[in-house]
Amino acid sequence: MNKKEISAALKDYHWMINEIQRQRKMLENQVGGNLTAQYGEESAMPKAKGVNSDPIFREVIRREKKSKWIARIEKKVLFIQEHIDCVQGERERAVLECLLDGMSVIAISRHMGLSERNIYKLRENIIEMMMQNAGNAENAEIA
Repeated sequence: MNKKEISAALKDYHWMINEIQRQRKMLENQVGGNLTAQYGEESAMPKAKGVNSDPIFREVIRREKKSKWIARIEKKVLFIQEHIDCVQGERERAVLECLLDGMSVIAISRHMGLSERNIYKLRENIIEMMMQNAGNAENAEIA
């Protein structure tokens, strides 16, 4: 991930976690999902020309797209989770925890009694540490 992607993942972490949790709950409730296959005579009957007119087919496509979207979100969340421990320094760690809890830079600034500029610098340090840690992990895998 590059700096911009890490920054966005930190900013979006809180809602991504909530969305993953919500989608998993939905999937648990939809196992089987009432999407039934046709059997017997129905399966042998000719189908309408436009496959896109089939609501079941459209729902299957929608769920497949949703599944891919959730996988992308999970990948971002996992990246952040894998690199949390590389963040050194008490202030950086406090800012990171606040970001992961969904707090804005302004709210963190007020909470910690630091300027917004200082919070932005600490956030940049966090991003740098995560990028370095990711690079080190990547180099270790190659060796």
